[in-house]
Amino acid sequence: MQPLFTFVTPPARCGYLPEQQWQLRYDIVGELTPVEYLQRMKDGWRRFGFSLFRPECPSCRACQVIRVPVDRFRMNTSQKRAKQRNANEIRIEIGTPVVTDEKLQLYDRYHAHQAEAKGWPERDPETPGDYVESFVSNPIPTEEWCYYLGETLVGVGYVDVVPEGLSAIYFYYEPELRDRSLGTFNVLSIIESVQTRKRPHLYLGFYVEGCRSLAYKANFRPNELRDPDGIWHDFR
Repeated sequence: MQPLFTFVTPPARCGYLPEQQWQLRYDIVGELTPVEYLQRMKDGWRRFGFSLFRPECPSCRACQVIRVPVDRFRMNTSQKRAKQRNANEIRIEIGTPVVTDEKLQLYDRYHAHQAEAKGWPERDPETPGDYVESFVSNPIPTEEWCYYLGETLVGVGYVDVVPEGLSAIYFYYEPELRDRSLGTFNVLSIIESVQTRKRPHLYLGFYVEGCRSLAYKANFRPNELRDPDGIWHDFR
């Protein structure tokens, strides 16, 4: 893998911990193998499309990579309820990423709700080009998980296939159905898929202590964090 170019953003208000400042390093790549990306993930990188990014903040090291060892995973009570509520009513279709008007509208409704409920930045409607750049055009094998209630699309997730398992990139859902805990059901479904494929780990991206939007990741237990020295250790 050879980055086409790389850059570091100037310090700005952190998107995870607003009282902190963050800086992000970006590597824009033309080619990337699953093996290369797995190592990048372990080194603290994530990606959207061909853009890889990693925090390089001047005074904070709160972002840590979190993963679930699926052979030891056990559902808690609320996760069992989420699975029971959805397993017989929600249909999952796994396929190749593609942009549609239906997905764009759902994506916009989800972000509008998150801006109101959790203080996410307000944003303009997603364009097909931006959506393709983030989710559809990918350097490594990526699956699109579509969740349907009847014939209605109610959730969409993107999942990378890497040598040690699966990596959850992003998930959005119908905010009017938030009582269904579709986000939890999505993670449980991916864990089950990792187990079926006989792989060891589900990678969930960054965990940041104190960030409401990322707190759910620590609820899938047991889980492991990778410290700045590259050592995995049990977390919760």
